[in-house]
Amino acid sequence: MSIHAVTAASRFGLGARPGDLARIKGDPRAWLAAQLDGTSEATQGVGRSAERLQQYFEARRSGGDPAVIALFRKEYREGFAADVGARTRRAAATDQPFRERLVHFWTNHFTVSALRPLVAGIAVPFEEEAIRPNVTGRFVDLLFAAVRHPAMLLYLDQAESIGPNSRVGQRRSRGLNENLAREILELHTLGVDGGYTQADVRAFAEMLTGWSIGNLRNGVIGAFNYVPLVHEPGSKTFLGRTYEDDGEREARTVLELLARHPSTARRIATKLARHFIADRPPAESVDWIARVFIDSDGDLRAVYRAVIAEERAWRDPLSKVRAPSDFVVAALRATGVKPEGGPVMRAQAVLGQTPLTAPSPAGWPDEAEAWATPEAMMRRVEFALAFAGRVRTHMEPGDLAESVLGDALSDETGAAIRRAGSRTESLALMLASPEFQRR
Repeated sequence: MSIHAVTAASRFGLGARPGDLARIKGDPRAWLAAQLDGTSEATQGVGRSAERLQQYFEARRSGGDPAVIALFRKEYREGFAADVGARTRRAAATDQPFRERLVHFWTNHFTVSALRPLVAGIAVPFEEEAIRPNVTGRFVDLLFAAVRHPAMLLYLDQAESIGPNSRVGQRRSRGLNENLAREILELHTLGVDGGYTQADVRAFAEMLTGWSIGNLRNGVIGAFNYVPLVHEPGSKTFLGRTYEDDGEREARTVLELLARHPSTARRIATKLARHFIADRPPAESVDWIARVFIDSDGDLRAVYRAVIAEERAWRDPLSKVRAPSDFVVAALRATGVKPEGGPVMRAQAVLGQTPLTAPSPAGWPDEAEAWATPEAMMRRVEFALAFAGRVRTHMEPGDLAESVLGDALSDETGAAIRRAGSRTESLALMLASPEFQRR
């Protein structure tokens, strides 16, 4: 069975299910490319986000009634757990695992963390409403959808940013908030070495003033809403160019510039190469992917096809360590288990990566050193034993290992799985094996 099929299913996908490798091995690259065609099933707009934010605004309107606030927080926590369960079930069952991995990749790139309680209720809706509909479109559209979504505007405090010289700013003590501007430049586009200064951050933050969300008084709840009264007036100089006061269009113009900037192309290329090729991606791979990004005007389908075509992505099978959430999803796909929200979220939390709870706007790390510590590996072994003790597969663990690991399965690991003293130990050995821990 072709080792390239294992790479396609595990590194580009989310882990093989029994029988997947046999279906993929004829042409792994074509199998991946086919998942980029068509459109993804997704919610346009801010449907569920609006519903959740309605709860928030109503709780605030209660005047701080403790009972109302407590109910709101309980419903948000329960909603988040249910959302994570549904998200994990989708990943475990999908027939388009490469596409689903790309959704998760961009959700992490444009991190909104549920560690902020208000964001928890709309973190998964953010993925469904902003990321998924744009995952195979143009980067500029994905960028717009992500930064204008209420989850991002709330997570990075943009909804509270007020131009100091605006009509509202002159009457209030609150002023400019630079969080969104800084993270767009440092994390979402140019990168920390992208050639901008602190003065550029402030100018961009001034351009973004007025970008907010609708509430009970000023528009459709949860929808993007521009508030002219808080926009900083006057011209601004950004990356050496002066922009005249143009209200909402100022930030739009800069986002379009950033989406097409060579530094953005290189940052995106580096992150994709790190995710799909190696923790320390070859410079030649980054150069190639960045060139396709620029030449295609940020056409993400073209960029993904460049990654698939990159020979270096296929040379070193299982060179990437699975992050904890990847590991859990791969275990679910291999065994056919359909997870429930609460238990699967607790399992991921024990392993150190509850989905959509990254500790900072930088998102979860993508290198082995973050996930392959001795303590982390011990937790994975404990998870493997506990998981194997609750699962009853239709296949013997030895046969299952051959079906989902294919040519990546070493003779030593295969023999150890078949020699184990019980079915539970055999399955746990497969899940804890070096071959299953990597992609």
